[in-house]
Amino acid sequence: MPTTPMPTGVFRFCPYCATRLILQDEHGVPRPTCPACGFIAYRNPVPAAGVLLEGPDGLLMVRRRFDPRAGAWCLPAGFMEFGETPEVCAVRELFEETGIRGRRLRLFDVYAGTDDPRTRAILIVYVAELDGGTLVPGDDAIEAGFFPLDALPQPIAFESHGRAITRYRAEREHGERADVR
Repeated sequence: MPTTPMPTGVFRFCPYCATRLILQDEHGVPRPTCPACGFIAYRNPVPAAGVLLEGPDGLLMVRRRFDPRAGAWCLPAGFMEFGETPEVCAVRELFEETGIRGRRLRLFDVYAGTDDPRTRAILIVYVAELDGGTLVPGDDAIEAGFFPLDALPQPIAFESHGRAITRYRAEREHGERADVR
């Protein structure tokens, strides 16, 4: 039986039978495992979706109300709810955080989010067209606005958002798909 302590942020007891979990090798990875019923506590990344939406005055961004990185800027984005598609999540988050409605979503790219202390995320970014609404910060945003691509507010909250913005800017400047990662 392993004596290594459980990593933080994971189950210590089986959610099915309440037996104390042990670390057990599964395909070369030590995972919290129930010795009684076989439950394995996987730590998978959480899906999130965000939007790149450019209006006449520039790219739409929001200033975060809550930690992590309260006060920093990011794309309108958030974690998917159970039963949502990434597209539905992106449109919902856009409206909740900015009061803006988007349409004609086009998949832009997918990024691994590794710098959020709450979890690892998979950020699915879409390009959307403006479809009405009134710009007003809401939900977990304290400010929302359109900014010229060459004068975006700083700091950017998450590295994955920064990478998406960098690639988007490059595509806009060169008029074609840019492979900036």
